[in-house]
Amino acid sequence: MSLRICILETDVLRPELIEQYQGYGRMFERLFERQPIPAVFTVYNVMQGDYPADDERYDAYLVTGSKADSFGPDAWIQTLKTYLLARYENGDKLLGVCFGHQLLALLFGGRTERASQGWGVGIHRYEVKHQPQWMSPSLQELTLLISHQDQVTALPEKATLLASSPFCPIAAYCIDDQVLCFQGHPEFIHDYSRALLDIRQACIGEPSYLKAVASLESDHQGTTVAEWMMRFVAHGKQGLPAA
Repeated sequence: MSLRICILETDVLRPELIEQYQGYGRMFERLFERQPIPAVFTVYNVMQGDYPADDERYDAYLVTGSKADSFGPDAWIQTLKTYLLARYENGDKLLGVCFGHQLLALLFGGRTERASQGWGVGIHRYEVKHQPQWMSPSLQELTLLISHQDQVTALPEKATLLASSPFCPIAAYCIDDQVLCFQGHPEFIHDYSRALLDIRQACIGEPSYLKAVASLESDHQGTTVAEWMMRFVAHGKQGLPAA
């Protein structure tokens, strides 16, 4: 038995990166291939108005990262929020990364805004604050590749904080057994992160750019986060391991 995961892609890659990396949906597919829970994936680019058919159902819906602001007025963002709320009210599980992490926080009563800390880039380290059963293998600290200038600054009322750092106090959270979100990018690889850093060097600033490039010498734990995500989705489903 395999999980069926709907990936709601919320961006199109820069033209110079498409040939090598295709898109965020494809990056997630590659990532999830490296974790032990069997799953199949279907990608829909919601920025371009592509959604599952009304009769299509999935075990979870994953919202990717995006250059867009989660608090922006774009029509496609408002359509996505309506769609996600309907999925939540239907009892479906929702996963969010970066933009998705921020958008879902907003949707459920939290706050997201431009971070006063500035850009978060490179490999970042977080302290794990809470570890439910499905967060297996267990970690006391988590490292992830990041690229963001917005942050969740207030959790939704029912959310549980999972990971935090002084730079990004709300780095991961869950809402009961239905919503799981991470600010960092488990799907990123070092080469893609370096390409983004080079593109954004001027707006990031030289000191932050150099520090971020140096951080890429370290490993990150995106594959572990991918396993956590799939165990979260599998939790409570017969025939699939939740821990």
